[in-house]
Amino acid sequence: MTERVLILDFGSQYTQLIARRLRELRVYCEIHPCTWAESAIRAFAPRAVVLSGGPASAFEEASPKLPPVVLELGVPVLGICYGEQALCAALGGRVEPGAVREFGRAEIELVRESPLFDGILRVGERATVWMSHGDKVTALPPGFHAVAASPASPFAAIADEARKLYGVQFHPEVAHTPIGKDLLANFCFRIARLSGDWSMAAFRSQAVAAIRARVGRGRVILGLSGGVDSAVAALLLHEAIGERLTCVFVDTGLLRLGEAREVVELFRGHFNVPLTVVEAGPRFLAALEGVVDPEEKRKRIGKLFVDIFEEEAQKLGPVDFLAQGTLYPDVIESVSFRGPSVTIKSHHNVGGLPERMRLALVEPLRELFKDEVRELGREMGLPEAFVGRHPFPGPGLAVRILGEVTAERVALLQRADAIFLEEIRAAGLYERIWQAFAVLLPVRSVGVMGDQRTYESACVLRAVTSEDGMTADVFPFEPAFLARVANRIVNEVRGINRVSYDVTSKPPGTIEWE
Repeated sequence: MTERVLILDFGSQYTQLIARRLRELRVYCEIHPCTWAESAIRAFAPRAVVLSGGPASAFEEASPKLPPVVLELGVPVLGICYGEQALCAALGGRVEPGAVREFGRAEIELVRESPLFDGILRVGERATVWMSHGDKVTALPPGFHAVAASPASPFAAIADEARKLYGVQFHPEVAHTPIGKDLLANFCFRIARLSGDWSMAAFRSQAVAAIRARVGRGRVILGLSGGVDSAVAALLLHEAIGERLTCVFVDTGLLRLGEAREVVELFRGHFNVPLTVVEAGPRFLAALEGVVDPEEKRKRIGKLFVDIFEEEAQKLGPVDFLAQGTLYPDVIESVSFRGPSVTIKSHHNVGGLPERMRLALVEPLRELFKDEVRELGREMGLPEAFVGRHPFPGPGLAVRILGEVTAERVALLQRADAIFLEEIRAAGLYERIWQAFAVLLPVRSVGVMGDQRTYESACVLRAVTSEDGMTADVFPFEPAFLARVANRIVNEVRGINRVSYDVTSKPPGTIEWE
């Protein structure tokens, strides 16, 4: 991999978006903290460097500084927001608190031609951008000139064309800057002269070679959950090492209707991947008996999953590696300049493996974002219905059943959820929705159906849209659609007599949705 862009993280909430935008341009990039060692930066050998934004003030003594090695590399540099200010501060410019802060949309005007804006703006033309800063550059370093200005920022974009050093005060990586992707493309292709050859086909061959080099003649075990991450990891590993991979699929009894059968048929029947299936539904229900707290449910499910996984690993005999579907956002969080998260996101996974298993890790997807994993899945022949499947929580339906989990309540929720998803697909809406599911409430509702009074369960339907799974908004179904779904659930699922739709834009903490 010869074309690599280094993104130095100064703590911005948008840093991950920079990487996503560059990957969308087929440019391979990695995020590393601005404190990354000089030797590591040189070894990375980037073809260009992007400096992220950040919350600090560049004029303060304790603020993070631009590593001198970045300027010694002689490659193009683009500073974004704080990145521009850090670049100026390092080269003799001046950064001061702004008399007027700029947060939100602003308008810039191009005041001088630059390759950064080729094909985007001409001198005198304006564009809307997204600003998020209180400080600003008030004096440019030697060799720089202004390229664009806003009412509050005379140096909204700057350049030293001779050294290919650029800075923008706004955020081109966010969707609120319509010209942002074109600007990043100019930096990559016109200025850094990259070819944009990053592809899933290339990644596939490189990943297979890397797996073979790491595993050697060793054996690998992988927990196959039925989600797209573990599925793609399984296919990649199987291509690399064949029968020396064993996948363990634990049917917790808490999956969506028919999902266990689909996973087994696809991986054992179609792809011929070595697969051990553990029917453990009764064990999980027993572990959850009387438990109503969602976090306690997660902990119990996680512990039992680990116990079962360890039991199966011992049956296999000597195993050298554990494979995991770790994705790049998890890696980014662990190396962020602001430090790893102090909150364990227990809803993401069902638990870690005990140290006594002493297995080395293989993480073949750790360089990929979720959308890239889906693309790789398509590259490897996974059916679209599987690749595009909505995310499903590790603890399964247990955290979508509010209150106690019983076999009867699991069956109710499975049928209601299946009807909801079936109608969404029939309406052609599935791909427009990030995640949709039914939730069984811990209440019963009195109703009259025909000539009989009923006292049955109530359920809630939820559907959200999202670009990255970090924020979500309600999906605006037509009333006729919701009426049709509710009518089917009440008529076809004996035990539910009331259905409502959740219209909140942020998911409640008690309902698992990611």
